[in-house]
Amino acid sequence: MAYIAFLVGLGFLLVGAEILVRGASRLAARLGVTPLVIGLTVVAFGTSSPKLAVSIKAALADQAGIAMGNVVGSNIFNVLFILGLSAMVTPLQVAQQLIRFDIPLMVTLSVALLMLVLDGLLSRLDGVLLAAGLIAYLTFLLYQNARARTQATTGSDSTPSASNAWAVNLLLVAAGLALLVLGSRWLVEGAATFASYLGVSEQVIGLTIIAAGTSLPEVMTSLIAALRGERDIAVGNVVGSNVFNILGVLGMSSLLSPSGITVAPAMISFDIPVMLAVAVACLPICFTGGVITRWEGALLLGYYAAYTLYLILATAQHDALAGFTGVMLYVVLPLTLLTLAILSRQEQKRRSGRGR
Repeated sequence: MAYIAFLVGLGFLLVGAEILVRGASRLAARLGVTPLVIGLTVVAFGTSSPKLAVSIKAALADQAGIAMGNVVGSNIFNVLFILGLSAMVTPLQVAQQLIRFDIPLMVTLSVALLMLVLDGLLSRLDGVLLAAGLIAYLTFLLYQNARARTQATTGSDSTPSASNAWAVNLLLVAAGLALLVLGSRWLVEGAATFASYLGVSEQVIGLTIIAAGTSLPEVMTSLIAALRGERDIAVGNVVGSNVFNILGVLGMSSLLSPSGITVAPAMISFDIPVMLAVAVACLPICFTGGVITRWEGALLLGYYAAYTLYLILATAQHDALAGFTGVMLYVVLPLTLLTLAILSRQEQKRRSGRGR
């Protein structure tokens, strides 16, 4: 039954992602709203709904490791795996709004989360702050598109054919979200059954199996969006999902949890800083020409493989852990930072030369 649930869930995710991207992109055109904003809101929040359900359920069941690990692991997975894989399929053009506002916001929220959990607890008061931040973020996005929406309402959308198109597109979005939620739930249940046989800890399950499983809607949505040429949706989906994960998923989970969410010391000392570092890494990558190239996508995928390998070695307390950590910290990471610094400097020179 676990195998069947896994395969059926994966099929639902594929179909749901295709339907969601198609309906959302058509709605964006009719509303006069840019695909980027649709990616940052409807698509990003919709594909994050499985994480919201899993984290709330885990928080209510006093499974803090899964509740927190789900969000932290998903944010790492979204940037390293999803953006990496999507860029390998086709180079991703990054909108200026993302570079100037949304990606810095993602970095800021990652820092804020680290500050909030330094005491080892994400309390209900912290949840109120995060939920208020989500409302403010949505208000800002709606304000950005107020003129476009006003212009859209002056069009000829009152005709019967346009009304039918509205209904069809809304139905596509609703059906896509429903398939994503149902498919990810079945897939996670099947994957969790497999993981239980391996004796993996609750925190590691949250960071890997649950995080990757509940992020599969983002995987499918971003890949299909990239293949269909909706690159703003592909990138906006990841950034918007990460913002929603922190503000919405953790905000609601800590609000509904009877005593808040307890945060393990390992999460504070390692996993959340990794999530922050991954968010910061988006800045120079996106700054270099405003494009995430194929080689940068390969770099992101390589780091996700390294992060996963570290978790496996740490869980098993393998002898190779110390050597692997040393190579990553003192060889791979410095070389990556040096390369990004050189590319960023070259891009600055190119822009300054163009401005003369």
